[in-house]
Amino acid sequence: MSEPGTFASTTAVSSLGPDRWRAAVPAGWDVMENVNGGLLLSIAARALQAATGRPDPFSITGHFLTPGRAGSFEIATEVLREGRQLSTARALVRGADRDVLAVLGTFGELARSSEVLLSVGGPPVLPAPEDCVKVAATDSFPASLVEHVDTRLHPEDATFLEGRPSGSTTLRSWQRLPHGEAIDALGLLYLVDAHPPTIFNADFPLSWTPTLELTVHVRATPAPGWIRSVASTRFVSDGFLEVDVELWDERDLLVAQARQLALVPRPWSHPPDPTPKA
Repeated sequence: MSEPGTFASTTAVSSLGPDRWRAAVPAGWDVMENVNGGLLLSIAARALQAATGRPDPFSITGHFLTPGRAGSFEIATEVLREGRQLSTARALVRGADRDVLAVLGTFGELARSSEVLLSVGGPPVLPAPEDCVKVAATDSFPASLVEHVDTRLHPEDATFLEGRPSGSTTLRSWQRLPHGEAIDALGLLYLVDAHPPTIFNADFPLSWTPTLELTVHVRATPAPGWIRSVASTRFVSDGFLEVDVELWDERDLLVAQARQLALVPRPWSHPPDPTPKA
């Protein structure tokens, strides 16, 4: 059984009846009091696992409707299609008084071994984890979320932590869950959104970048151990930016890809309302 406060226990769901589920998120899994988007997506995926009877999300997309605060969430699910190998379903996650996340996903069972027919590129090149910079909460990066993921940044990408943005909007890092907790397919949904914003190394003020949409493709079940992550932003315009993420395991195997659309940073001192306006 998972220890209290682990990723597995925090994303667990219980049945409230047909097609309805409940989850409870304690304080501490948030940025500026808003629950991490990858964590909310993982909770929705837990409910969709139960609804479809299939263990692994192959592709899942979440549209964030309004911030989710720590506390109780209800998830309504609907299976749209059941095939021999894959099922497609949707979920609506509701917080205390409003809907916070709409999700569509396709679930199945990942192969136990991966046959790679083509791989253009590879994992990021990183010093050993002990030679990288461990991300910790500070006054300028007040995210209690960092206590729930062990992130070690490439030293060249960690200069923003000292107030010296590198100018490169790419972050290379090692990631793992604390206390030796295993990373499954749903854990990958969390890790793609559990690193500092790429834009922190640009010439912008340190700030929150609220996610509007996040899509994750899970490509393989990760091997035990560290995950290598590379996250990058290429375009910032008209109030929006994108973040592309690749996760690689210790076999040099691509285990997940993600893209999210987020709002351009706003100063920490004036937290934005990320609710899309009509």
